[in-house]
Amino acid sequence: MLPITATIPKPLVKVAGQSLIDFALDRLHEAGIETVVVNVHHFADMLEAHLRTRAAPRIVISDERGELLETGGGVKKALPLLGNDPFITFNSDSLWIEGREPNLKRLVAAWDPDRMDILMLVAPLSTSVGFEGRGDFHMDPDGRLRRRGADDSAPFAYAGVAIVKPELVPGTPDGPFSANAFYDRAIAADRLYGLCMEGQWLHVGEPHTIAEAEQCIAASKR
Repeated sequence: MLPITATIPKPLVKVAGQSLIDFALDRLHEAGIETVVVNVHHFADMLEAHLRTRAAPRIVISDERGELLETGGGVKKALPLLGNDPFITFNSDSLWIEGREPNLKRLVAAWDPDRMDILMLVAPLSTSVGFEGRGDFHMDPDGRLRRRGADDSAPFAYAGVAIVKPELVPGTPDGPFSANAFYDRAIAADRLYGLCMEGQWLHVGEPHTIAEAEQCIAASKR
Protein backbone atom coordinates (compact mmCIF):
# COMPACT_ATOMS: atom_id res chain seq x y z
CA MET A 1 0.00 0.00 0.00
CA LEU A 2 3.02 2.30 -0.40
CA PRO A 3 3.38 5.26 -0.55
CA ILE A 4 0.33 5.69 1.72
CA THR A 5 1.74 3.42 4.42
CA ALA A 6 4.98 5.41 4.57
CA THR A 7 3.16 7.74 6.97
CA ILE A 8 0.29 5.71 8.48
CA PRO A 9 -0.36 2.04 9.31
CA LYS A 10 -2.42 0.15 6.75
CA PRO A 11 -5.37 -0.36 9.14
CA LEU A 12 -5.83 3.43 9.18
CA VAL A 13 -6.04 3.74 5.40
CA LYS A 14 -9.45 5.22 4.61
CA VAL A 15 -11.96 3.89 2.12
CA ALA A 16 -15.15 5.91 1.58
CA GLY A 17 -14.21 8.09 4.54
CA GLN A 18 -13.74 5.28 7.05
CA SER A 19 -10.54 3.52 8.11
CA LEU A 20 -10.13 -0.17 7.32
CA ILE A 21 -9.77 -1.04 11.00
CA ASP A 22 -13.08 0.65 11.77
CA PHE A 23 -14.83 -1.34 9.06
CA ALA A 24 -13.49 -4.51 10.71
CA LEU A 25 -14.31 -3.49 14.28
CA ASP A 26 -17.80 -2.33 13.33
CA ARG A 27 -18.54 -5.68 11.70
CA LEU A 28 -17.30 -7.56 14.76
CA HIS A 29 -19.30 -5.37 17.11
CA GLU A 30 -22.45 -5.82 15.01
CA ALA A 31 -21.93 -9.59 15.20
CA GLY A 32 -21.95 -9.45 19.00
CA ILE A 33 -18.20 -9.78 19.57
CA GLU A 34 -17.50 -7.93 22.81
CA THR A 35 -13.69 -8.17 23.02
CA VAL A 36 -11.18 -7.90 20.15
CA VAL A 37 -7.42 -8.45 20.32
CA VAL A 38 -5.58 -6.13 17.92
CA ASN A 39 -1.97 -6.78 16.88
CA VAL A 40 0.10 -3.59 16.53
CA HIS A 41 3.51 -3.11 14.88
CA HIS A 42 3.89 -0.52 12.10
CA PHE A 43 3.18 2.99 13.52
CA ALA A 44 1.85 1.23 16.60
CA ASP A 45 1.44 4.42 18.66
CA MET A 46 -0.71 5.96 15.93
CA LEU A 47 -2.94 2.91 15.69
CA GLU A 48 -3.33 2.63 19.47
CA ALA A 49 -4.29 6.31 19.70
CA HIS A 50 -7.01 5.73 17.11
CA LEU A 51 -8.30 2.63 18.87
CA ARG A 52 -8.67 4.56 22.12
CA THR A 53 -11.30 6.75 20.43
CA ARG A 54 -13.68 3.78 20.06
CA ALA A 55 -16.31 2.92 22.65
CA ALA A 56 -16.93 -0.63 21.42
CA PRO A 57 -15.93 -3.37 21.13
CA ARG A 58 -13.50 -3.66 24.03
CA ILE A 59 -9.98 -3.72 22.59
CA VAL A 60 -6.95 -5.53 23.97
CA ILE A 61 -3.54 -4.84 22.42
CA SER A 62 -1.08 -7.57 21.43
CA ASP A 63 2.18 -5.66 21.03
CA GLU A 64 4.46 -6.66 18.13
CA ARG A 65 6.66 -3.56 18.19
CA GLY A 66 9.74 -5.68 18.78
CA GLU A 67 9.18 -8.03 15.84
CA LEU A 68 6.56 -8.36 13.11
CA LEU A 69 5.25 -11.89 13.61
CA GLU A 70 3.18 -12.33 10.43
CA THR A 71 -0.32 -13.80 10.40
CA GLY A 72 0.49 -17.02 12.22
CA GLY A 73 3.04 -15.75 14.70
CA GLY A 74 0.72 -12.88 15.61
CA VAL A 75 -2.05 -15.32 16.50
CA LYS A 76 0.34 -17.45 18.54
CA LYS A 77 1.56 -14.45 20.54
CA ALA A 78 -2.03 -13.33 21.13
CA LEU A 79 -3.30 -16.79 22.16
CA PRO A 80 -3.06 -16.14 25.93
CA LEU A 81 -5.32 -13.12 25.37
CA LEU A 82 -7.77 -15.07 23.21
CA GLY A 83 -8.58 -17.83 25.68
CA ASN A 84 -9.44 -21.49 25.20
CA ASP A 85 -12.51 -21.22 22.96
CA PRO A 86 -12.57 -20.97 19.15
CA PHE A 87 -11.88 -17.41 18.03
CA ILE A 88 -12.35 -15.27 14.93
CA THR A 89 -9.30 -14.06 13.02
CA PHE A 90 -9.96 -10.94 10.97
CA ASN A 91 -7.46 -9.25 8.67
CA SER A 92 -7.73 -5.52 9.24
CA ASP A 93 -7.94 -4.90 5.49
CA SER A 94 -10.78 -7.36 4.89
CA LEU A 95 -13.57 -5.27 3.39
CA TRP A 96 -16.87 -6.18 1.78
CA ILE A 97 -20.35 -5.03 0.91
CA GLU A 98 -22.94 -7.11 2.76
CA GLY A 99 -25.53 -9.23 1.04
CA ARG A 100 -28.95 -10.10 2.43
CA GLU A 101 -27.57 -11.16 5.82
CA PRO A 102 -24.36 -10.05 7.57
CA ASN A 103 -21.54 -12.41 6.65
CA LEU A 104 -20.09 -12.65 10.16
CA LYS A 105 -23.50 -13.67 11.50
CA ARG A 106 -23.67 -16.33 8.77
CA LEU A 107 -20.15 -17.53 9.59
CA VAL A 108 -20.90 -17.93 13.30
CA ALA A 109 -24.17 -19.74 12.53
CA ALA A 110 -22.38 -22.14 10.15
CA TRP A 111 -19.63 -23.05 12.61
CA ASP A 112 -19.70 -26.75 13.53
CA PRO A 113 -16.86 -27.73 15.88
CA ASP A 114 -17.66 -31.44 15.49
CA ARG A 115 -16.69 -31.29 11.80
CA MET A 116 -14.46 -28.22 11.56
CA ASP A 117 -11.13 -27.01 12.90
CA ILE A 118 -11.31 -23.87 10.74
CA LEU A 119 -14.22 -22.24 8.94
CA MET A 120 -13.13 -19.58 6.45
CA LEU A 121 -15.11 -16.87 4.79
CA VAL A 122 -14.26 -17.23 1.10
CA ALA A 123 -15.10 -14.91 -1.77
CA PRO A 124 -15.94 -15.97 -5.34
CA LEU A 125 -13.46 -14.47 -7.79
CA SER A 126 -16.28 -13.91 -10.26
CA THR A 127 -17.79 -11.09 -8.17
CA SER A 128 -14.75 -9.78 -6.26
CA VAL A 129 -13.17 -6.38 -6.91
CA GLY A 130 -9.47 -5.52 -6.71
CA PHE A 131 -8.17 -9.09 -6.40
CA GLU A 132 -5.75 -10.10 -9.16
CA GLY A 133 -4.74 -13.54 -7.92
CA ARG A 134 -5.66 -16.94 -9.35
CA GLY A 135 -7.76 -17.98 -6.36
CA ASP A 136 -6.84 -20.01 -3.29
CA PHE A 137 -9.36 -22.82 -2.88
CA HIS A 138 -11.79 -25.23 -4.45
CA MET A 139 -14.86 -26.01 -2.33
CA ASP A 140 -16.68 -29.35 -2.21
CA PRO A 141 -20.50 -29.45 -2.02
CA ASP A 142 -20.31 -29.98 1.76
CA GLY A 143 -18.12 -26.88 2.16
CA ARG A 144 -14.79 -28.66 2.63
CA LEU A 145 -11.89 -26.69 1.11
CA ARG A 146 -8.88 -27.87 -0.84
CA ARG A 147 -6.05 -25.74 -2.12
CA ARG A 148 -5.66 -24.67 -5.75
CA GLY A 149 -2.51 -26.79 -5.92
CA ALA A 150 -1.25 -27.31 -9.47
CA ASP A 151 -4.45 -26.02 -11.07
CA ASP A 152 -4.25 -22.83 -13.11
CA SER A 153 -6.98 -21.23 -11.02
CA ALA A 154 -9.50 -21.82 -8.25
CA PRO A 155 -12.90 -20.17 -7.89
CA PHE A 156 -12.54 -18.90 -4.31
CA ALA A 157 -10.16 -16.57 -2.47
CA TYR A 158 -9.70 -16.40 1.28
CA ALA A 159 -11.52 -13.22 2.34
CA GLY A 160 -9.45 -12.64 5.47
CA VAL A 161 -11.88 -13.88 8.15
CA ALA A 162 -12.03 -17.29 9.80
CA ILE A 163 -13.11 -19.13 12.94
CA VAL A 164 -10.17 -21.11 14.32
CA LYS A 165 -9.79 -23.69 17.07
CA PRO A 166 -6.98 -22.80 19.48
CA GLU A 167 -5.78 -26.42 19.45
CA LEU A 168 -4.19 -25.73 16.06
CA VAL A 169 -1.70 -23.23 17.51
CA PRO A 170 0.55 -25.15 19.96
CA GLY A 171 3.54 -26.81 18.32
CA THR A 172 3.86 -24.18 15.57
CA PRO A 173 7.18 -22.32 15.19
CA ASP A 174 8.26 -19.50 17.45
CA GLY A 175 8.70 -16.09 15.86
CA PRO A 176 7.25 -15.05 12.49
CA PHE A 177 5.29 -17.57 10.44
CA SER A 178 2.25 -17.66 8.18
CA ALA A 179 -1.23 -18.71 9.27
CA ASN A 180 -0.95 -21.27 6.45
CA ALA A 181 0.53 -23.50 9.17
CA PHE A 182 -2.92 -23.64 10.78
CA TYR A 183 -4.67 -24.15 7.47
CA ASP A 184 -2.33 -27.02 6.54
CA ARG A 185 -3.07 -28.77 9.83
CA ALA A 186 -6.80 -28.46 9.23
CA ILE A 187 -6.45 -29.68 5.63
CA ALA A 188 -4.44 -32.71 6.76
CA ALA A 189 -7.31 -33.67 9.05
CA ASP A 190 -9.98 -32.93 6.38
CA ARG A 191 -11.35 -30.25 8.71
CA LEU A 192 -10.86 -27.02 6.73
CA TYR A 193 -14.22 -25.65 5.60
CA GLY A 194 -15.43 -22.54 3.80
CA LEU A 195 -18.51 -20.36 3.70
CA CYS A 196 -19.15 -18.48 0.46
CA MET A 197 -19.50 -14.76 1.07
CA GLU A 198 -22.74 -13.06 0.14
CA GLY A 199 -22.45 -9.55 -1.25
CA GLN A 200 -19.14 -8.40 -2.73
CA TRP A 201 -15.57 -8.69 -1.52
CA LEU A 202 -13.44 -5.57 -2.00
CA HIS A 203 -9.74 -6.38 -1.97
CA VAL A 204 -7.82 -3.23 -1.05
CA GLY A 205 -4.19 -4.19 -1.55
CA GLU A 206 -2.77 -1.29 -3.57
CA PRO A 207 -3.53 2.45 -3.71
CA HIS A 208 -5.41 2.22 -7.02
CA THR A 209 -7.85 -0.34 -5.57
CA ILE A 210 -9.15 2.24 -3.07
CA ALA A 211 -11.02 4.12 -5.78
CA GLU A 212 -12.45 0.87 -7.16
CA ALA A 213 -13.75 -0.08 -3.72
CA GLU A 214 -15.23 3.37 -3.15
CA GLN A 215 -17.09 3.21 -6.46
CA CYS A 216 -18.63 -0.13 -5.47
CA ILE A 217 -19.63 1.15 -2.02
CA ALA A 218 -21.24 4.24 -3.54
CA ALA A 219 -23.12 2.14 -6.09
CA SER A 220 -24.42 -0.18 -3.37
CA LYS A 221 -26.05 2.77 -1.58
CA ARG A 222 -28.02 4.06 -4.55
